[in-house]
Amino acid sequence: MPLITFTSDIGQKDFLIGAVKGQILQSSAQFNIVDITHNLSPFNYPQAAYVCRNAIKNFPAGTFHLILVNLFDEKPEHMLLAEHNGQYIGCGDNGLLTMILEEVPQKVVALALDKIQQKNTIYCASIFANAFNEITNGKKMEEIGDANISIHVKDPFGPKIGVDFIDGQIIFIDNFENVIVNINKEEFEEQRKGRGFKIIFKRDEIIDKISDSYADVSEGEKLALFNSAGYLEIAINKGNAAGLLGLQGFSEKQLEQSQFTSSRLFYQTVKVHFE
Repeated sequence: MPLITFTSDIGQKDFLIGAVKGQILQSSAQFNIVDITHNLSPFNYPQAAYVCRNAIKNFPAGTFHLILVNLFDEKPEHMLLAEHNGQYIGCGDNGLLTMILEEVPQKVVALALDKIQQKNTIYCASIFANAFNEITNGKKMEEIGDANISIHVKDPFGPKIGVDFIDGQIIFIDNFENVIVNINKEEFEEQRKGRGFKIIFKRDEIIDKISDSYADVSEGEKLALFNSAGYLEIAINKGNAAGLLGLQGFSEKQLEQSQFTSSRLFYQTVKVHFE
C-alpha cells in the first residue's frame, strides 16, 4: 500500500485534518496515511523543518510526505512536488522545502492551481492527493507538473560558528519540555577539537559535559545530550527543563504583540564556549 505521511500546523480542533484525509482517500482508497504532527507552531519554519527533516529520513524510499504548513504565506499560484533521495515531498512554495532538505531538491515540479478555484486547504490537499496517485500509477513528475519552476528558497536555520564558540538557538521544545537547540553533534565535535566546553544559557546556567542518557545525573539535575536526531538537547532528569530553567523558543504571544510580520520570530540563544 502506498504510504503518505501528513504533517501540518492545522491543530486538532476542527474538521480539517479529517477532511484532508478524506481527499487523499477519494483519490485512492489504497493509501495508508501516517500522522507525524498537526501541532506545529504557525509561521515557525525552523521548528517545522526540524520535525519534518528528522521524520522523513526514517521512512522507506517511495514514501509521499504531505506537509501543509503556512500554505498561504502569499497568494499561491501553485504547490510544489519534490523528489529527493527517494522521498516525495508535497508542500507550499514558501521556502520550507529547502529548509527541510538543507539543500535544493534533486527534482521539483510546480502543481498548477485552478485560477477560478478557491485556494483553501482542502482544495490544495486534493491537488497533492491526485499528484501522489498519478505517481503511484506510474506517471513521471514532469508529466504532472511544470519542471521549469524557480522555487522560493530559505536557508536552513543554522547556528553562528566561530573558532572558540557556537551560538545556537532553541528551535523546539518537546512534550516533556526538553529543549532542542539547532546545534548538531557533527558541528559540535568539529568545532570542539577535543577541547573542554561550557554550554551557557540564562546568565549563570552552565553545563560542561555531554551525557549519554537522562539517568546520568540525579533526579532534578540538568544535563545536555545529543538526542536521537543528533541535535543538542538540554533537559532535567524527570523534570521540565523549559519551565524550570525559563527557556523558550518561538513565542506565539510575542508574535501577536509584535508590530513586525510573521517573518520575525523570537528565539533564545544557547552559547557553547570551547576552552
